This record gives sequence, structure tokens and C-alpha cells, in this order.
Amino acid sequence: MDLTQEIKRRRTFAIISHPDAGKTTLTEKLLLFGGAIHVAGAVKSNKIKKGATSDFMEIERQRGISVATSVMGFEYKGIKINILDTPGHEDFAEDTYRTLTAVDSVIIVIDCAKGVETQTRKLMEVCRMRNTPVMVFINKLDRNGKDPFDLLDEIESELKINVRPLAFPIGMGPSFKGVYNLFENKLSLFFPEDRQTAQGEVVEVDLNDPKLDEIITEKDANNLRTDLELVEGVYPEFELDTYLSGEVAPVFFGSALNNFGVMELLDCFIRIAPHPGKSRTLQREIDPFEDKMTGFIFKIHANMDPNHRDRIAFLKICSGTFERNKPYLHVGSGKNIKFSSPNAFMADKKSIVDFAYPGDIIGLHDTGNFKIGDTLTEGEKLKFTGIPSFSPEMFRYIENADPLKFKQLSKGVDQLMDEGVAQLFTNKMNGRKIIGTVGALQFEVIQYRLEHEYGAKCKYEPVSIYKACWIESDNKEQLDDFRKRKFQNIALDKHGRKVFLADTSYALQLSQERFPDIKFHFTSEF
Repeated sequence: MDLTQEIKRRRTFAIISHPDAGKTTLTEKLLLFGGAIHVAGAVKSNKIKKGATSDFMEIERQRGISVATSVMGFEYKGIKINILDTPGHEDFAEDTYRTLTAVDSVIIVIDCAKGVETQTRKLMEVCRMRNTPVMVFINKLDRNGKDPFDLLDEIESELKINVRPLAFPIGMGPSFKGVYNLFENKLSLFFPEDRQTAQGEVVEVDLNDPKLDEIITEKDANNLRTDLELVEGVYPEFELDTYLSGEVAPVFFGSALNNFGVMELLDCFIRIAPHPGKSRTLQREIDPFEDKMTGFIFKIHANMDPNHRDRIAFLKICSGTFERNKPYLHVGSGKNIKFSSPNAFMADKKSIVDFAYPGDIIGLHDTGNFKIGDTLTEGEKLKFTGIPSFSPEMFRYIENADPLKFKQLSKGVDQLMDEGVAQLFTNKMNGRKIIGTVGALQFEVIQYRLEHEYGAKCKYEPVSIYKACWIESDNKEQLDDFRKRKFQNIALDKHGRKVFLADTSYALQLSQERFPDIKFHFTSEF
């Protein structure tokens, strides 16, 4: 199969939502239908002993939430699908924002009882900025929730995107019978014998067939016909171009836990979702069909395998073919690097790949060479854009709680900060280390992982900081004056760049007014 065919058969997408909308459960069922797993795990369940495939970290299993993006690839009907299951919790939003730079489309999961929630709105903003095509899956229809038409109106007004239902539910809660697939004009009733396997009987019947009245009762059949008439009257015909340009979101209904509506979503997704598209660099636009390999690192994960202390850098391939054991230029360091064992993923399970194509995400063993945003090419010096670190919102001093484990703590902090989940600042005045995060839960995760993965204990102390911002200026005199006056508020980040730690919003505003030639940046990409 040549490069063009390989690219056209790839679909790389992220699943995003507010916490607890059923994102990881949907991921499990997609893997199940794709034959990648044979028994679906559960995020929280005492009866089901198998954990979710994508929640592989111990802390994720204990808390029942995703705290890191996981990558899973599988084949379905001749299409290579790469899923990125992202954390929904706002404290891990930065991981999700960066993941959205590595995908070509997005599926948003919405809980039918809660409707559109805060985190969903924020993530939709990121998709809108990038014109990413979006599909919506309204989940948990096996429970009582809002009326389907009310939900569609809410999505339009809250997420500021037009919608077009491509499936419609029959009933809700205890009376939920299945979904009518408007994309293929057929009714799918799924009777799961076992929620954890993809077994069951699919019944196909035409909307006007009298048999429909027998299968789902006359009352439900008439309600469905009325609802679908309304759908056709209110919403315009589905057009592929408006979906691909990010103007219209196709909507599906179902219950991921009970396997309802998932196959309809997957079958439609592989037909309409975009294959890998163009990527932007500072120098030029990259076309996926170019012969030469280019790619960027959008995530680093320390300790994928705690037994080997390995660090994995996640590379999104943007053009050409990545080959094992072929040297590639690491643009940041100017060195050529060979990779003897690049990995394809199924969450934390890895397999070595010889070739990878645009849209694929592969793991590279990293000994500390990479940082987020780094570029690999076949010699051309490129810098991909849109992979920022955001200014943290919360800060703590980090201290060693066990003097005998100084080295382990130092290594652990160093590696965890490389993941980009939190940022490390060293105060120039007293040399103390400060950790900044976008959410409080990150501090717990760092503490837990340091102890359980590195055998090091840390404690936190409060520090009064309002905002961290990167500073730069062409006016050396003004910059030197600022550094002298604000000596106790200046720190260095992990890459040696100067950061101003403003203790109040007033102090920041005053500094911006008094030092007009200094630029204060709230993301690290400038």
C-alpha cells in the first residue's frame, strides 16, 4: 500500500468531555467493536474486575478518573483508527489542550441528564480556534435525562455550533429501546446479552414498515415517526463540507455502557471523519503527502513501565513515512537520532513498529533529549506551532520529606515536569523550587507518583503567587532595571527562561505599566 492510501485510511481523533460524562467508557466500547479488546473494562465498578484499558495508571484506577491522555490504535473495516482518550477533569486540562494539537477531529461526549457542562465549553473553544471537525455523542440514555430536542438546542447555544442529528433515540431511561440511524436510514435495536462484550442482535427495519409497530410498540413507533419528521423539518440536510470545516456537528445518541448507538457512531465516523491534514510550522505549511518525514512531540510520559523507569515521548507524524533505525534530525539539539524500538500503543501496552505514517502516534524511548514541542525531520529545520505551556494558576514550594532520598526526588521531579503537567520554577533569590499547576489535584498526583514510582517523599509549603509570566525585552536597560527591582520575584523555568512571579494582580498590572518595553507572556510559546 503506498503512502497516499495509508494516509487516506487513517483517522486520528480525541475524545473529550466534562468529567464523568462517559468518555473512557465510550473509548472502551470503540475498542471492543474494533476487536482491539475482547472484554470492556469499567472505570468504576465493584462487580467488573477489569479496569478500563485507557486508565492504566494506579492513581486513575483508585480515583476512577483519567489523569493522563492515553493513546490507542486499532483497525476497523480497513480503517486505521488512533484514539486519544483525554482527561476530563479541569485540573488536567493542559494535557488535553496539547493533545488537541495532535488530532484531526474530535468526539465530544455529553451526559444526557447534565447537558453541556463547563469543561466541555472550554474544550470546544480550543476546537473552534483550530477549526477542528466535531461530532457529538449524547450518552447515558439508559437513564432519565433532558428531552433530545432540548439537548440539541442547548448544544447549539452553549457550544456555539450548528448541529445535525444523524441518529435519534427511541425512548429514554427505563423505556430506552435503541436508536434510529438517519445516516443510513435504518433502525438498530441492540440487545446486549453482556455489557462487557460486543455480542447482541441487531434488528434492521424500515421506518414505514408495519413490523416496526410490533418490535417497539405502536406508540413508540408513532412517536419516532413524529420526532424524525420534526428533525427533517428543523435541521438542514447533512453536508460533509460543513462538518469538515467545523461549522456543523453531527449528533448521535446512545448509552456507551450498554453498547447502544456506539456502532452507529463508529460506522459513520470512519466514513465522514477527515484523514490527516496539513500542519503549520513557523517556516511553512506541511502537507501530509510530502515524501519527507516530519513530526512533533506533543506529550512526554515518565514511567510508562514502572519496572524500567522508562520515559516515552509521543510523536505525532505529520508527513512522510517514519522508519525504524533511520536517523532523523532533532531540530532542537541539531543532532541526528536513530530509534531502534519505536512503539505503537494500546494505552500502556506497547508493540514495536517498523513503519508509521501521517496521523499515527508513536512512542520514542527518551533519555531526556526531548521536550514538548520538539520537532523531528529528515534534515529541514522546522518549528511546529500551537503547542504552548500555559501560565499556572496555583503554586507551592516543594520540599524533600526524606533527606536520604534526595536523588530520587530530584530525578522524579525532573521527569514529571518534562511531561508538561506542571511547571518547575527556581527562585533566583533563595534557590527554592516552586511547582506551578493549573489545578489543585495535580499536586496530589505529583506527590503520589513521586512516592509510588520513584520512592521519594515530598511535602508542600504555601507560597503567595498570583501569576507566573515569561518576560522578554529588546530594551536591555529596562530589563536589567526590572530584574534588580523585582529580584525576589524572578525565577527561572526548567529551560532557563526568566519568569516573573507576580504576587498580586495589582503588582502585575503596575509592572506592565511601568515597564512598557517588557513583554509579559502568559504562555511559553512566544
